[in-house]
Amino acid sequence: MSARATKRLAFADLPALRARASASGKTIALANGVFDLFHVGHLRYLQGAKGEADLLVVAVNSDASTRANKGPARPVVPEAERAEIVEALACVDHVVIFDSRDVVPVIRALRPDVQVKGTDYTPETIPEAAEVRAYGGRVAVAGDPKQHSTTELIAKLDAER
Repeated sequence: MSARATKRLAFADLPALRARASASGKTIALANGVFDLFHVGHLRYLQGAKGEADLLVVAVNSDASTRANKGPARPVVPEAERAEIVEALACVDHVVIFDSRDVVPVIRALRPDVQVKGTDYTPETIPEAAEVRAYGGRVAVAGDPKQHSTTELIAKLDAER
């Protein structure tokens, strides 16, 4: 069975995953992002997020969500391929693609024990913090210092043309 078949979830599967994890005493961390032109900063963020809980669920922005957040020229890599790359990582337990501009609908459906953001945030600046804390969850920051950026990679490639 492929990693994709075992790791990919539909949005509707999230409450059942939460119930199974709770029943087995496991905690869930949720990380999210576009993961366009996957780079080492993405990897370090997800590896750090995995250290926050028993299970790591990664919510990948859909193509439409990415365009809404990053502009009409993004993503460079289609959502199915971005999700497949994330699914291939040993630290990732499940992947879900989401269409909303922010990850709040995923948080509401999954109710992760911890919402993990990259180091471009602090626990005080995580946009979803109030949503997570409202049901007793926590927020965390993971990864290396923000020294890697897909936007900067694209700009560098454009400049070299």
